[in-house]
Amino acid sequence: MSLEDTAGDPDLDTPLSLTLSPAMLFHALMGSASAVHTGWQSCIDTALVLSESIATDDRVGNYCRLVEQEFVEDAQPDTIWRDWTLEIRIDPVLVTGHWQFPVSAHPSEWEWNAREARRAFEQACVLVGRRTRPGVVVEEPAPTAPPAPSVRRH
Repeated sequence: MSLEDTAGDPDLDTPLSLTLSPAMLFHALMGSASAVHTGWQSCIDTALVLSESIATDDRVGNYCRLVEQEFVEDAQPDTIWRDWTLEIRIDPVLVTGHWQFPVSAHPSEWEWNAREARRAFEQACVLVGRRTRPGVVVEEPAPTAPPAPSVRRH
């Protein structure tokens, strides 16, 4: 870029480029996650999804996705797990963080994990040029006998 090109202010639609790596995203966004990984395909089973928020960059196809799901591991069929997953797609790479704990955990763990995953999602949305704002969620009373979610490998 020459000095003549910088005489005026840059256009607001000027493309910006950064070099990011999965390790940088893990460090900056998912430091409190119980598990992190990369992939080419999503590890989220749509049949297990309880709620989902997504922010997309329509021009390129990148996105940030926060999914809440419940599942049972084959190795522990008596334990139902709650999982908040932050999935970030940049180009073909998926960078994923999980905040997981047993459904039987203390309510403070529910709040902490949900808050940490939401915070990471809010920050990740900046990568696709979006911002978030808090909403209200109505929770139903816990059933006396929890429903048995589908079994899956994760």
